[in-house]
Amino acid sequence: MSAKRAVVIDLKFERREIDAALRNAFQGRDVLRASDRDQDLSAAGYAIVWKPDADLFRRAPNLQVLFSGGAGVDHILAMPDLPDLPIVRFVDQSLTTRMSEWVVLQCLSHMRQAPRYLKQQRERVWRELPQPEARDLTVGVMGLGVLGQDSANKLKMMGFDVVGWSRRKKELPGIETFDADGIDAFLSRSDILVGLLPLTPETRGLFNAALFSKLRKGGRLGAPVFINAGRGGSQVEADVLAALQEGTLGGASLDVFETEPLATDSPLWAMDNVIITPHAASASDAAALFRHAERQIDRIEAGQPLEHLVDRGTGY
Repeated sequence: MSAKRAVVIDLKFERREIDAALRNAFQGRDVLRASDRDQDLSAAGYAIVWKPDADLFRRAPNLQVLFSGGAGVDHILAMPDLPDLPIVRFVDQSLTTRMSEWVVLQCLSHMRQAPRYLKQQRERVWRELPQPEARDLTVGVMGLGVLGQDSANKLKMMGFDVVGWSRRKKELPGIETFDADGIDAFLSRSDILVGLLPLTPETRGLFNAALFSKLRKGGRLGAPVFINAGRGGSQVEADVLAALQEGTLGGASLDVFETEPLATDSPLWAMDNVIITPHAASASDAAALFRHAERQIDRIEAGQPLEHLVDRGTGY
């Protein structure tokens, strides 16, 4: 047994991706796999988890720190019998870049009428559609953490007018921002609404019919577009569907859902103005995740404070 505290891996990732990443990770330290049901996890001091098994804490009673396998931590906070342990968010440039790339792609796709052109392609229709420029549209980014700020800055670089919203006001150079009291003014400016919020009691079900009705009307897209890559629990899917059917929303890009995978009989699958991705907007890179965890483990074993700690009071 190594003198260093062991690490337990409980990630619902592809096995081959984890195996490849582990070849160069946690040298000199035992790595235990929660998927091995016969494995004794009592020596584990650290756990790297994404949607972990419900009995993890019973099997690994001596944990010191939990590392989330993704940017979100609601999958950990919702666990029954969660011990009072530090929880560390996954913050890495790879995660940030993947998310902002996806957000920019979706905004450009709706601006340049990609869903309608794909429909025309299937129907063999040759017809040019009106397309505004980025400067004609205002993108409202809800959630100005690391991912939201990077997305807002890249959208600004692409020429969009960008506004930002967070519960507590944040300052971003060149971008007008709003706090909780300014949400209606923020929404009334937004042709495209981007949701990058964590899931908390305050954000659960936030994206609903009442909110969609406050988005900008009469903009260059004809009707506002909703883009969500934050958390599925923050949207009321019945309201999203109704808003799309009624024309309150002109389109949507959805990476997260109330229940995942999205049910095969969901009407969202067949809607021509909806782009669906399988919670892959900012898929975690296992190698980057393990490097992140190693850095934090080195810090705690050197007597230094952990970084990116979750505040259980706020949920992020």
